[in-house]
Amino acid sequence: MAHPRSRRMRALAVPLGLALTASLGVLSPAATAAPQEARAAAASADGPLLSYVVNTTPGRATVGKVEKAIARAGGKVIVAHEKIGVIVVHSADPQFAASMRTVPGVASAGATRTAPLKASGTTDVGKPQKVDLSKSQLAAAGRTAKAKGEEPLEPLQWDLPAIKADRAAKVNPGSRNVTVAVIDTGVDDTHPDLKPNFSAKQSANCVGGVADTSKGAWRPWDPASDYHGTHVAGTIAAARNGVGVAGVAPGVKVSAIKVSEPETSLFYAESVVCAFVFAADHGVAVTNNSYYVDPWMFNCKDDADQAAIVDAVGRAASYAQRKGVLNVAAAGNSNLDLAAPQLPDASSPNDSTPVERTINPKTCWDVPTQLPGTVTVAATGVHKLKSGYSNYGLGQIDVAAPGGDSKQVPDLPAKNGNILSTMPGGDWAYLAGTSMATPHVAGIAALLKSAHPKSSPQEIQWLLKEQADNPGCPTGDTTCTGTQHINSHFGYGIVDALDAVKK
Repeated sequence: MAHPRSRRMRALAVPLGLALTASLGVLSPAATAAPQEARAAAASADGPLLSYVVNTTPGRATVGKVEKAIARAGGKVIVAHEKIGVIVVHSADPQFAASMRTVPGVASAGATRTAPLKASGTTDVGKPQKVDLSKSQLAAAGRTAKAKGEEPLEPLQWDLPAIKADRAAKVNPGSRNVTVAVIDTGVDDTHPDLKPNFSAKQSANCVGGVADTSKGAWRPWDPASDYHGTHVAGTIAAARNGVGVAGVAPGVKVSAIKVSEPETSLFYAESVVCAFVFAADHGVAVTNNSYYVDPWMFNCKDDADQAAIVDAVGRAASYAQRKGVLNVAAAGNSNLDLAAPQLPDASSPNDSTPVERTINPKTCWDVPTQLPGTVTVAATGVHKLKSGYSNYGLGQIDVAAPGGDSKQVPDLPAKNGNILSTMPGGDWAYLAGTSMATPHVAGIAALLKSAHPKSSPQEIQWLLKEQADNPGCPTGDTTCTGTQHINSHFGYGIVDALDAVKK
């Protein structure tokens, strides 16, 4: 799923190859019965039909008044998240956002996209590399692994012993009361490694901003191209069931909240807002966010539209945290120092024509990665060095985890320096990226929640940092700054699954 706009590089799949409880899915009377003149105004609007977020003071009273103003302006309310004050609206009026910003009670309003509504935002690098073993070789590997108490493909997973997840599973594989939601491209829950631990009741399709919980709605649009979420899910919680690979937390549950648009695989704000709210309201303990919110790699607060995106997703993420959810997110794959005074961005907007710009990291944020309270994850390779593609930055990275690096080659039998996990259709493949590092951390966060069920998201984050093992800055690497304990490449260090279940 490589793409120039990927964190994203999208995720690094290296070839190898967003609070509120809200009235989800319910349109208000003001929205569904817009005055005739408003509908006429919308019909005569001369702009593309876009999706907007209108952010207000939370609560039914203010939200209701703003909905009426939206109707008068010719907008159509798609969903109103009253508890967080985020309203998703469709309008073809180019002046819609500007007019809404003058409405009393509106804090911010802006378009969530630059391309018209139709009937890719991850953080992997390159294309997946399938496991190059014949059926007979797989069978032989399975027999050997079984004798050792391993999964058939576990000898190829160098990442598990790198964070002691193989040893942790023997102490505590995680609790069935803990669920990690994969906010992503969807998950193939029929995969034999995922089916035993999949939670359908905590899964949904949030594309467009309204949660669809019908059976299978959370699955990938196109399994051939939308494999990202399935790969992430396997790293978190692939079952130890004698099939394929093992997850970091093989005893916990995993759910899917699909937020990627069909065909483009773009992750827009209204979908991510829905995902965070849904996760919060359905008992999820951890969310995995291996993407950035499209179409902007960085959302700048001095731009009204982008500021509204930061506001809307930030409200939803904060709501989730208040409801006990820890949000874990990928740092990105552009090898950028997120603590630098200026950063280049030549890939935004990625849904129309990108424009080269220089952004100020103090006012322009990678969302949801840089939202307050989010655990930001950098990627490492087999030699415990920062992966060449991984973003970094002193004070920006919380922890690091294996994300893979084709230039850091593991000892046999692993063969491949990337991360092996599940793929749609019952397959397995190698990918690399901060997208692949993040689920390792989400899995360990789930182990911590299993061991400390009453701990808050903040307490789980503290434990992740306290238990991490920091290799320190590599000798001669001037991009790494900080101390042995906290630095720009690893934050507080590489996470440790064994400590999570023993301490």
